[in-house]
Amino acid sequence: MTIVKTSYGRRSFLKTTALAGGGMVLGFSWLASCKPASTEEALSMPDEWFDINAYLKIGDNGVVTIISPNPEFGQNVKTAMPMIVAEELDVDWKNVIVEQAPFNAELYTVTRQFTGGSQGIRRAWQGLRMAGASARRMLREAAAQAWQVPVEEVTTEAGGLYHKASGKKAGYGEMASAAAGIPVPEEVELKDVKDFKIIGASKKNVDGVNIVTGKPMFGLDYRRDGMLIAMIAHPPAFGMKLKSVDDSAARSMPGIRDVFTIKTLDETYERNGFDTNTFPEMVAVVGNSTWEVMNAKKALKVEWEPFADHTAVVNSWGGKQTVNIPAGLENTADHTAQMAEMAAKPATVRRKDGDPESAFKNAAQVIERTYSAPFLAHNCMEPMNFFAYVTADKAEVAGPLQAPELIEQTLSARLGMPKEKIEIELTRMGGGFGRRAYSHYLVEAALISQKVNAPVKLMYTREDDMTFGIYRPTYTVTYRAALDADNNLTALHVKGGGIPESPVFANRFPAGAVENYLAEDWSVESNITIGAFRAPRSNFIAGAEQSFLDEVAEAAGKDPIEFRLALLERAKSNPVGENNDYEADRYAGVLKLVREKSEWGRETPNVHRGVSAYFCHNTYVAHVLDLTLENGKPIVQNVCCAIDCGIVINPDAAANMAEGAITDGIGNAMYGAMTFKQGMPEKSNFDKYRMIRMSEAPKAIEVHFVQNEIDPTGMGEPPFPPIFGAVANALYKATGKRSYNQPFLGDSQVLG
Repeated sequence: MTIVKTSYGRRSFLKTTALAGGGMVLGFSWLASCKPASTEEALSMPDEWFDINAYLKIGDNGVVTIISPNPEFGQNVKTAMPMIVAEELDVDWKNVIVEQAPFNAELYTVTRQFTGGSQGIRRAWQGLRMAGASARRMLREAAAQAWQVPVEEVTTEAGGLYHKASGKKAGYGEMASAAAGIPVPEEVELKDVKDFKIIGASKKNVDGVNIVTGKPMFGLDYRRDGMLIAMIAHPPAFGMKLKSVDDSAARSMPGIRDVFTIKTLDETYERNGFDTNTFPEMVAVVGNSTWEVMNAKKALKVEWEPFADHTAVVNSWGGKQTVNIPAGLENTADHTAQMAEMAAKPATVRRKDGDPESAFKNAAQVIERTYSAPFLAHNCMEPMNFFAYVTADKAEVAGPLQAPELIEQTLSARLGMPKEKIEIELTRMGGGFGRRAYSHYLVEAALISQKVNAPVKLMYTREDDMTFGIYRPTYTVTYRAALDADNNLTALHVKGGGIPESPVFANRFPAGAVENYLAEDWSVESNITIGAFRAPRSNFIAGAEQSFLDEVAEAAGKDPIEFRLALLERAKSNPVGENNDYEADRYAGVLKLVREKSEWGRETPNVHRGVSAYFCHNTYVAHVLDLTLENGKPIVQNVCCAIDCGIVINPDAAANMAEGAITDGIGNAMYGAMTFKQGMPEKSNFDKYRMIRMSEAPKAIEVHFVQNEIDPTGMGEPPFPPIFGAVANALYKATGKRSYNQPFLGDSQVLG
């Protein structure tokens, strides 16, 4: 067992004593919140509970309620996080009830209740284990005192306490009240990985039944007595702002309560990194029903005008910076020309190893290729929405968001209300992908409620959602490789940029594996707002890098997997540079595993294979994708996936995330694109914005995990980036033509 101190950072665990009604409430200052269970669940619980936030409740009948702190949008943390607690508590999983915590920044200092960056489990792993282990230790001590035996002789199993020598035993519920009076131990024992019974064993999604039976769990389901419906009208093009509005026709329509303008951000407000807001001034329409409000919105007569160049101060994790927002109505054709112009100019050097200039000058062969990808819309299944009820005394808000802590400050400043008076309830999200980290729609809902002095639910239409911005940026990158007379890779140069950010990660593979290496980047300012999109930046650069490495391997006359493994062996045995951000052994491990599981080298008539591997979010993933061509249309038959994400909490759920990422990536690689004309998004719904269809999903996906005892790392994002390269490399094998520009098929379903 591992002995750990029961403190985390500057905070220590908090523990309270139970009331006469029985039961134990064990809270932790960094991970705590408890609300009453449903009526049916409460019937099997003690009659009285503490009127405080708490993390772990144990009833006198042994039932345990575990609070899941992080927002849930399908990544299954609402099941996985309680599994970690339950493992160390040593309780029977069938006796666990899981509840979603409301937002509380002061209590959740480890997880920050932030869902993004595939960091939820990784950040909370040790803390969640300590939570369960501390409660288990206190229960053992309570039993030891009651039985007058040494605590070391008290064991636990599946929610029971045992003293083998005397034959005494008790359920957790019988000792819960006494355990609550035990001081929190200064240190606790954590289980050895080999002793895990819950972690590593697949558990069904705790919300699964409610989801498939249509229970109201999502933001769009949220209801409150007297609730009004609100919608917004924003500028039709980036680079424009509100000039005037004639709302006379809309106001006279049935069911309409009010029409007015709102401004979500003051000019003087210092934004945080997630205060991205494309259109801070909009027209709000409020009424009794969705249909009435939609019709009134169509009756608005709004004039828009171009805005001037301006700046915004943003205080993000990297420090304070002034962001320039240029005027003008941008076009996709102009973006292409701008990026080509920038790519031809000198760029900022991010890393340089050896003497790449001399290596290219003396090369027997130089391979140079350029790759590009367009803006992408997130297109969450559930469009943006939020409930708000703002009074003079407090603000109650509820809805789907990934980063409540990062919007609370903005909401407080805009409403002129202290954070202590703001209550944020987290609903389940119908997709996030980074889009819901930018929670301007929460502020909009609150301002509308404040203005009409009533509970309001703000709803975006699909068109509102798709044209509002916060897209995946558009990127381009050029790779060059130098080969000597023996076809050895002697130098590699990557130079990339985008609008408005660069996709280049200077210290990732193959940095550290090539003697002469140069990484450069650049960017172009834009008024089209961008934001995190599943595996930010990696989602483009991985596909470009892995496509290029395949082409270099072919030019060198080497098997693409063996070519990568040879580079990784160099990075392991004799690395170049000191800032390589990957472990070569683990990277090579997923390539070896996918080679084995896919039976790489096996040839099947008319089946074309592509391989790709990538490291991001602390996790290593490799794919082998098999496709066939049917009447010119690519059909993905199978994807074999190998993942090293450390300890896997819930294997079925982890495999589900990989399957979703793979399918999502194939769709974006083949079809995804957002284009602009005079600042206006040219696609506003799924009739034009092409998404992958059910019939186009892989016929089969195999997911294999590297078995080790490394602490868990990311899972939601890492399987996504490398699938782009696997698609491109398989398409080349099928057609003989390389794919350099995404989307590979676009609106067409066949290869020309």
